[in-house]
Amino acid sequence: GIIRLFVLIRLRGLKKSQQKLEAMVQSRTVDLEEQKVKVEELLLNILPKETANELKLKGKATPREYNSASVLFTDFKGFTEITGSANAEELVNELDRYFVKFDRICDKYGLEKIKTIGDSYMCAGGIPTADRHHAIRCVLAGLEMAKYMDSVADSKHKQGLTPWEIRIGIHSGPLMAGVVGEKKLAYDIWGDTVNTASRMETASEPGKVNLSLATYGMVRNHIKCSARGKVEAKGTGELDMFFAQ
Repeated sequence: GIIRLFVLIRLRGLKKSQQKLEAMVQSRTVDLEEQKVKVEELLLNILPKETANELKLKGKATPREYNSASVLFTDFKGFTEITGSANAEELVNELDRYFVKFDRICDKYGLEKIKTIGDSYMCAGGIPTADRHHAIRCVLAGLEMAKYMDSVADSKHKQGLTPWEIRIGIHSGPLMAGVVGEKKLAYDIWGDTVNTASRMETASEPGKVNLSLATYGMVRNHIKCSARGKVEAKGTGELDMFFAQ
């Protein structure tokens, strides 16, 4: 009887230990699943969905060429002077507020954010999924960005503050896209189209969306534009440019 009682007590103890272990395993499994979801969400914030899935399956992403895409650049006029006189925390917070808004505008028009470089914001249409309306989407997004910055300027003027002036440029053409590096992975784009889009932004004017001839040809039947004639583009010479309205 004593032996039987000892065995029963021992079995109950083992059962409780097993239940406790199972609960710990289950809790750990839930934690791992939650961490996996967070990692995947983070990856999707860095890379396009198709590229992220390919990277998870193959361990690398194959670079792709696109026959037609549109690239949009923005920057703020006189940003170097702004950084020299502004409080660092306030400056970064303000820049973040504008870029968060631009992110939402990109999502609205189905554009892919590429990166930010200092005060410059870069996005593209027609990648990673081809889209024949990429130029229209980019121009509409650029116009909405400019309109948003106009509303910010109105608010700042009422407060007696100096607003930031944005310049926007867009060009359309072929480009290459892919992931580079092993650490801090980055989805990026390359080609003359990217360089020309940057020159469209540099040659733009505050509050304006400057279009190349190629982009104008793709949107002229859908969006009102005004011709600027030939304008000097840094390192390229004179190019036909247009303001979207």
